Amino acid sequence: MRILVTGSKGQLGNELQIQARSSVYTFLFHDVDTLDITNEADLDVFCKTEKVDLIVNCAAYTAVDKAEQDFDLANLINFAAVQNIRKIAEKYSIKIIHISTDYVFDGKSCTPYVESDHTNPQSVYGNSKLKGEKEILCLSNSIIIRTSWLYSSFGNNFIKTILKYARERGQLRVVFDQIGTPTYARDLAIAIMSIIEKTSNNVQNFIPGIYHFTNEGVCSWYDFAIEICKISGIVCKISPVETVEYPLPAYRPSYSVLNKAKIKKIYGIEIPYWKDSLIDCMKLMGELRN
Repeated sequence: MRILVTGSKGQLGNELQIQARSSVYTFLFHDVDTLDITNEADLDVFCKTEKVDLIVNCAAYTAVDKAEQDFDLANLINFAAVQNIRKIAEKYSIKIIHISTDYVFDGKSCTPYVESDHTNPQSVYGNSKLKGEKEILCLSNSIIIRTSWLYSSFGNNFIKTILKYARERGQLRVVFDQIGTPTYARDLAIAIMSIIEKTSNNVQNFIPGIYHFTNEGVCSWYDFAIEICKISGIVCKISPVETVEYPLPAYRPSYSVLNKAKIKKIYGIEIPYWKDSLIDCMKLMGELRN
């Protein structure tokens, strides 16, 4: 099997590169500098020449606040590029695993979202990702995995921001009325690899549709920040604040907990608790308190 991974320099793409080291499959890792998926012709030539069997699309415009002003670029990457992937996949009978987001929901639920729940994005980013989802759903051999609050030892993320400012300032204000689940990108990469392995030799095991994946458990951004400082041993006063006290350009879902029963049942995925995965990541980063 020959697998194209787009967005290979992002958090999830980097984690997939690590997992691929022990895989028997041929992985083709690319980012915009080596394969521009917004160019349909280039993508066509690449997939035909390389005889791609599966595309794992990790590429995305994820600057949620910038997207409110950068509408065209967000839609180019999250929708138009995905449309290109859909067309090429359809042309060459390529399977797809596409990564999406909790931002397709409005966050007004009080119970964990299941895959069939009504979508109602409240931001440019969320809308662009939902449009991408609808493109992928046009294919019968595609899987969409929605995730949330992604972090890893790679790139910029909430953990690194908290560690930086906690050290510099000694006190922080973090919102407590946005509830979700932190997701270690390595755990998501392992889940994706598991799906690939379980479906590669048996097409019938590839069950198309939308799936949810985050780590287990729930917390607020405030709880997340508290745990980061606790694990690292940084002394920092963290005060809880409401979202209205910390205005940002893009709307944030107040509740974006995702129900993961479907992916666990269909693909037998075992999912770690968020605090355990956070410890694993911070240990890797050299941030574990002695």
